[in-house]
Amino acid sequence: MALHVSDRYEIVQQRLDEATEVIASNAEKGEELGRLTDEVAQALHDTGAFKIGIPHDLGGYEFSPRQVIETIAKVSYADASAGWSFMALQMVTGTTGAYLGADGARDLFPDVDGGRYALIAGQGTRLGKAVRAEGGYRISGHWSFASGIAHASHIHTAALCEQTGQALVFTFPKEQARLVDNWDVMGLRATSSIDYICEDLFVPDTHVYEVTTMDARNGGAIYRMGLANMSGICHTGWALGVGRRMLDEMKVLAAKKTGTPGASVDTGQFYAEYAQAEATLRTARAWAMEVWADNEATLDAGDLLSTEQETLTRLMLNTTTWSVHEVGQTVYKWAATAALRRGDLQRFFRDLHAGTQHITSGPVVLQNCGKWLSGLAPNARWAFLDLQEQQ
Repeated sequence: MALHVSDRYEIVQQRLDEATEVIASNAEKGEELGRLTDEVAQALHDTGAFKIGIPHDLGGYEFSPRQVIETIAKVSYADASAGWSFMALQMVTGTTGAYLGADGARDLFPDVDGGRYALIAGQGTRLGKAVRAEGGYRISGHWSFASGIAHASHIHTAALCEQTGQALVFTFPKEQARLVDNWDVMGLRATSSIDYICEDLFVPDTHVYEVTTMDARNGGAIYRMGLANMSGICHTGWALGVGRRMLDEMKVLAAKKTGTPGASVDTGQFYAEYAQAEATLRTARAWAMEVWADNEATLDAGDLLSTEQETLTRLMLNTTTWSVHEVGQTVYKWAATAALRRGDLQRFFRDLHAGTQHITSGPVVLQNCGKWLSGLAPNARWAFLDLQEQQ
């Protein structure tokens, strides 16, 4: 159960560098379609990027946390919606492979090396209803935010078992759900984060696991953190990639404006605020990498993350997300009317503001971090996104 550090990292980065132009040039069309274009989806498949979350013993690449952060940041830098869809698909796909037993894994990941594996979307923060049945469960519910579902073959979704009170995750073919085409939003328009509905759908035991599990049936130590911490890795990479792209876009714009009559970028105030934004982003990145370096050392030693480490991981994600939001506000201010017009700056600004609304960076998680760090909940432990007092 040591931490797996993939030897495929460099080749995937190189392939993504080569695919950057395809991803970036399709961003506008993706917005119009409400999903990534087929060309972008194929490029992500061709680079092997969807394999980075799949356990190594199933044929995947099983990147380490910092490798995952860097990879998601690279895709998000090219297009925020592509980065968001990618981070969701690779995480849900990989964790499903890790937490299901042999029969489920065999069904969904028959030949990863040969490209035969499920690509899974869905969400687990709103619980549907599950009823025990012979050999499995029957589930019903209406779920939202299935990011990347347009490119998925399967869905994973969470429901509460009426008989046991367990929160469980269920995986099933996408065609067994009713998809609701309702993704009419301000930002992240190309993520196809639509709703879906199931009505009395049977899912076998082989395709079910507990929401809070840290028992990895396949793969190494990274999966022993559970879904909430795995999600934290992904959202950290997304925010860092978006923040870097926005600052770089402002740099390009400043070069075009400088020297023109009355250019605001030729003022001391712009210099100072750009420098502050750069420092804010670099500080957030440095702390993110520090937190994950410490987490990786713990996992590699065969231990679970402590409550302090889990708390700092959640706090770091909140800080990273809202630091990048601050960077985006600075860029929007100095870009002036250039950011109003359709184009990369406007799209990244809208996408950033959509991304900040994710529950993992929300106020309740931040409040719970403060409660534990201040010593007012010394016996509490994290269960998914909730800080729970231990009896």
